[in-house]
Amino acid sequence: MRYSELTRQYFERAPCAGTLAGPDVVSGVAGRRPLGTWVRFDLRIAPAAARGPQILEARFLAFGCPHTIAVAAWVAEQAAGRPASAELPQPVDALRRSFEVPVEKLGRLLVVEDAWRAATAAAAKK
Repeated sequence: MRYSELTRQYFERAPCAGTLAGPDVVSGVAGRRPLGTWVRFDLRIAPAAARGPQILEARFLAFGCPHTIAVAAWVAEQAAGRPASAELPQPVDALRRSFEVPVEKLGRLLVVEDAWRAATAAAAKK
């Protein structure tokens, strides 16, 4: 399979890959490795302000195709300084187009979105 330059760049560099730990960290996981796609986001959250919890930094772990890893890396990279919102920095369809993900792999991006939503839901409970 041929990958777009954006996908190759984020897959090869995988910025923000790894984990975070501490009392100010929340996590969200989605997918299943036996089914081919699994994603985890760790978010370091600033104390809740009037606008709600803010993301100080984000890390991810992912098992899946290069598209899955690239999109998860991009999402984690974009997270710092943003509110801990359930919405991705870009809608799934916009990410699919930006990273040139084939329509038949849309489900993998939905796993990324589900992991993000699980992490931000955990942040909302802090």
